[in-house]
Amino acid sequence: MQYPEWIWQNGKIMPWAEATTHVMAHALHYGSSIFEGIRCYDTPKGPAIFRLTDHTKRLFASAKIYDMVIPYTQDEINAACREVVRRNELAKAYLRPVAYRGLGGFGLSAETPIDVAVATWPMGAYLGEGVLEQGIDACVSSWQRVAPNTIPAGAKAGGNYLSGQLIAREARRLGFGEGIALASTGLLSEGAGENLFLVFDGALHTTPVSAALLNGITRNTIIILARANGIEVVERDLPREYLYLCDELFMCGTAAEITPIRSVDGRQVGAGKPGPMTQRIQSMFFGLFDGSTPDKHGWLEMLDA
Repeated sequence: MQYPEWIWQNGKIMPWAEATTHVMAHALHYGSSIFEGIRCYDTPKGPAIFRLTDHTKRLFASAKIYDMVIPYTQDEINAACREVVRRNELAKAYLRPVAYRGLGGFGLSAETPIDVAVATWPMGAYLGEGVLEQGIDACVSSWQRVAPNTIPAGAKAGGNYLSGQLIAREARRLGFGEGIALASTGLLSEGAGENLFLVFDGALHTTPVSAALLNGITRNTIIILARANGIEVVERDLPREYLYLCDELFMCGTAAEITPIRSVDGRQVGAGKPGPMTQRIQSMFFGLFDGSTPDKHGWLEMLDA
């Protein structure tokens, strides 16, 4: 990875290599961090951070769930995101705001300082070059998502991604592009770090937030764009075998964007390539950044705002 020159940590911009934390920080030992993944796109009007305000709201919601008081306002975090992109002179970038329990105590309930950082770096297609056009081969993981009332899946917390690591690494080890997880109910949940959409008879079907998944901002974007364009969207419980029976299948997320799935567990999905509905959703989504899809919701937040 080519690291950028500058990063924002605890209220100021500093050189990347100087943004450090102690090896005994609470977050390193107990997973007590919350974070966001955000993309900045190069639009005809200049670099714009996609749904920055919504991402920051979710960061603070995750902090509330874990009783973490972030020592900055949402506006200050938004300003830090803009500043770190500007200082690194990036037009397209991925951003990672993170807040975590730092050094100050070693018990599970220890009161520690809450440290905050915002990093940014260039990122292409998350799951590999060409996957947005060609699709990936996925598998259902042997690892399930957490059960209700154990670890809150609705928080974007660092510890939650131990589950995602198991799912993703198993899939790579077996030669697949990504893994898909079932919930503790045995019904579909989501990918290692992505939400799922299945296409049946021209309608989008997606698993509900009660299926141990993160309510993704890209997921929400797709639902809004689809319904605005006359596409039916159904949020429902879905059994595993529907992955094999659907007409089309794709996963989505800030990093993965809109990634088609051409097979699951070696079974071809639909025609075995990105289908017309998936391509239509891709066109509407990426059209937000080239100007062909009107930004009716103010989702593109310019760096100079």
